[in-house]
Amino acid sequence: MKPWIEAARPRTLPLSLSCILMGCFLAAANGKFSWPVALLSVLTTIFLQVLSNFANDYGDAVNGKDTELRQGPKRAVHAGQITASAMLKAIILFALFSFISGISLLTIALRNAPANTFWVFLGIGIACIIAAITYTAGKRPYGYVGLGDLSVLIFFGWVGVIGSSYLHTLIWNWDLILPATSCGLFAVGVLNINNIRDIESDKATGKNSIPVRLGRKKAVVYHWLILLTGMACVLIYTVQHFSGYTSFIFLLSFPLFIRNGMAVSKLTDARELDPYLKQMALSTLFFVILFGLGTIL
Repeated sequence: MKPWIEAARPRTLPLSLSCILMGCFLAAANGKFSWPVALLSVLTTIFLQVLSNFANDYGDAVNGKDTELRQGPKRAVHAGQITASAMLKAIILFALFSFISGISLLTIALRNAPANTFWVFLGIGIACIIAAITYTAGKRPYGYVGLGDLSVLIFFGWVGVIGSSYLHTLIWNWDLILPATSCGLFAVGVLNINNIRDIESDKATGKNSIPVRLGRKKAVVYHWLILLTGMACVLIYTVQHFSGYTSFIFLLSFPLFIRNGMAVSKLTDARELDPYLKQMALSTLFFVILFGLGTIL
């Protein structure tokens, strides 16, 4: 089981759950929160994240992107710990798990919503499954042409936060675009660190991530832009919806993002940079928890 657990990459789960938690907190702040909806949202997100990680492991191996130049953790298929055919079966299985869990979530959450809402969310759910698989798998993976950042912003930010909030409240609240953007940008920051770490191996194998396209120096500037814009969006939202100074307790998380930016700026050794992937993911989760507490206190 150890290779399968490692291939599932549990350390990515806090980041994927951050957007769901933010949506739950925002719904609770409006006096509408459902435990069944929250738990099924979490379960569906976990299935989707594991699906994405398995597909990433499989896709990079079969497309020749995992080489000895890669500095990150070894991938199971490339290392021969799991066969490509076994991983493909796992991808199909987790796509099925994600679909069943997602249907259960929509059935419970949208029972009192307009009829067409179910089909809209079903389409979004199917898009999530397709995006999770085709990031690095398939004939034309979008992650290899630098579109991964946009996908993360959409699904870990706008869809995750605004969508999960709607499932509780059945109200479209477009004001949430600002905190959703913050959450999504911090998730993009994690991906950017990963791509800066792997810039040399990605360049050698033709994986044109944003850092490969920009070069390392500009990729660091891009990283600071991600962090500062994310912090600015949530500050603007909180000022617009000021309800007391406790709303600003999320500011306690900002030094962690500054520390992350400084590390990305200074560290050039991939092995030294790798721990800041986890640091950025946990900082995002800490930010979401503080932001959530500030909205409900």
